[in-house]
Amino acid sequence: MEAEKAFLLKNVPNEDRPRERLMTVGADALSHAELLAILLRTGTKSESAVLLASRILHQCGSLRGLVDMSIAELTEIRGIGPAKAVQLRAGIELGRRLARSQQGELPTIRRPADAAGLMMEELRYLKQEHFICLFLNTKNQVIATETLSVGTLNATLVHPREVFRAAIKLSSSSLICMHNHPSGDPTPSPEDIALTKRLTEAGELVGIDVLDHLVIGDNRFISLKEQGHM
Repeated sequence: MEAEKAFLLKNVPNEDRPRERLMTVGADALSHAELLAILLRTGTKSESAVLLASRILHQCGSLRGLVDMSIAELTEIRGIGPAKAVQLRAGIELGRRLARSQQGELPTIRRPADAAGLMMEELRYLKQEHFICLFLNTKNQVIATETLSVGTLNATLVHPREVFRAAIKLSSSSLICMHNHPSGDPTPSPEDIALTKRLTEAGELVGIDVLDHLVIGDNRFISLKEQGHM
C-alpha cells in the first residue's frame, strides 16, 4: 500500500507536478511525459498521471506512435478510458491544425516547400495514402484544402473528374496535388507519375493549371514538377 501511495501525484512535491512546473518554468521546460500528463489530468489508483503518461509513451514507442493511434487503440492501454482517449485525440488534432494554420491572410504558395509545409505534419503520420488538393486563387493563395481520396496502404485511387469538379466548384484558378507515402519514402512510383500526367492534361483541357504534385514522406517531400514530370 505504501508503494502505491508513492506513485500518486498528490504525494509529489508541488515543484515536481507538471501543471505547477508549467506555470513556473514554462511549457518548453516540460518533458513529453509531463505535457501528456497535463492532457490526461489524472492517473490511476496506483500511478500518477506522469507515470501513466510515461507508460503510454513507452508502449507507443514515440510521440509519432501516439499520433498514429486511434481512440480504439488508445483505450486498449491500461488506464486509458474513452474520456482520456478523446482528450488525447483532441490535443493531437489541435496541434495538427496549429501546425498548418497561418496568421492573418491566406497562405501564399511561392515554391513547393510552401505547399509541403502546410500539410507535412498532417500527412506524414497517416497509415493510408491520402490524396489532397490545395486550391489556389489568381494570387496563388490557398482558398481551400480538400481530401479527395483515401486509399490503401500502398495506393491511392483518384480520378481527374473529382479533382476538377472540386476546383470548378471553388472557382479555383490553379491547384496543387499532394499525397503521402506511409512508408516515409517520398520517391514517386510509376503510378504517381502517370497520375500526374493525366491530371496535367485534364487541367489544360478545362483551363485550370496543375502547378505541382507533391509526394510527402516522413518530414521530406518530392516535387514531381522539379523532377521534370510535368
